Amino acid sequence: MFGIVPKTIWSKLNPPDAANLCTWSMRCLLIETEGRKILIDTGIGNKQDDRFRRHFEPSGQDNLLVNLESEGIKADEITDVLLTHLHFDHVGGALIRLEDGTFAPVFPNAVFWTSEAHLRWATRPNAREVGSFLPENFMPLQALGRMGFIPVWEEDQEWLPGITLRFVYGHTEAMIIPIIRSEGRTWVYCADLIPSSHHLGLPYLMAYDIRPLLTLQEKERVLRDAALEGHILIFEHDPKVEAAEIGMSANGKFVVDRTVRVSGEGKEQGSREQEQEAGIASLYILVSTSSTTSPWAHSPQPIALSKRR
Repeated sequence: MFGIVPKTIWSKLNPPDAANLCTWSMRCLLIETEGRKILIDTGIGNKQDDRFRRHFEPSGQDNLLVNLESEGIKADEITDVLLTHLHFDHVGGALIRLEDGTFAPVFPNAVFWTSEAHLRWATRPNAREVGSFLPENFMPLQALGRMGFIPVWEEDQEWLPGITLRFVYGHTEAMIIPIIRSEGRTWVYCADLIPSSHHLGLPYLMAYDIRPLLTLQEKERVLRDAALEGHILIFEHDPKVEAAEIGMSANGKFVVDRTVRVSGEGKEQGSREQEQEAGIASLYILVSTSSTTSPWAHSPQPIALSKRR
């Protein structure tokens, strides 16, 4: 998860256990707009075989569907699932395996969004990513006609009212970074570009990245914009920190200025009107599950679903 950073340094941030495994979360985001409920990523799911589970050791008490239901939202109410990319820990929860061995969408009425460019990349994986692109996680969606395709844009463009998408290429080909305008603030769902608050240092790049120098540039842009313009970054894999405002230290390094719960903390006066104009009604954080191995990890104490009203 930390690439070239020595273990003597990163282990102070996220201490490993005796098996050299450390803790990470899988944090999904639900965006509720007028007439739509949009889920960003789906976590690892639970359909993988015992060999997979022995290696990654999914654990924890959180469950995406249970967390949705605790907010009165049923799986069949989800209208759209935006997949930042098709690595197993982001798309694994999109499908369930039925008793007859076939697959069905977990969200039966949703369109599952990716780009044709990224799907082509995932269906013809390179040796570096072949273990991350598991066909059973996404090919049935295509076969069932449940995928929607977003054009790949060179510049940020609005996809839906209040939701802008940016395509980045360092971690994998055409990963999507959703940028959401809600309650007068800009929220950036960082996916695997900045997976945790421990990855704010520019050299802290994942070994998974296919183009690490490009990741560095893309990451610096997000961090600089956050520090200068007050954007809030949402961390998909941080075991403790849901989101944060970013500042710069005296020596020019990016740091967490203030941690934020996606629960209405720091709500601005008049933000409801601004939010309605943008088309965003609510943001929710949904923890699916966590897992362990050198890149992933044992679940922390369950992180309660939080709501931004």
